[in-house]
Amino acid sequence: MLLILLPLDRFDEAPPAAAHTSTSLKSLQGRLGPEIRVLQVDEASNPAVVRSFNTPELPACVLVRQGVELWRQQGLPDNEGTLTALMDAARAG
Repeated sequence: MLLILLPLDRFDEAPPAAAHTSTSLKSLQGRLGPEIRVLQVDEASNPAVVRSFNTPELPACVLVRQGVELWRQQGLPDNEGTLTALMDAARAG
């Protein structure tokens, strides 16, 4: 599962920006296929979960399988190199 940790201020954005994030995450799920489920975790609704990952900056992505962290990145996965690294980590884990 790929957790997308989003900051509290992400939800203070104007609706077009928030919609863009949602669309981007749906596109990401489509590119990753059924092997990796993308789950959005926002700081507003789940502050303890977001804090538990001790990320210095948000947004951040954390790939986990059965509670074990396999991969992490600050920011959203937005290029082919990042997606390749993510898929490699998923296969290796």
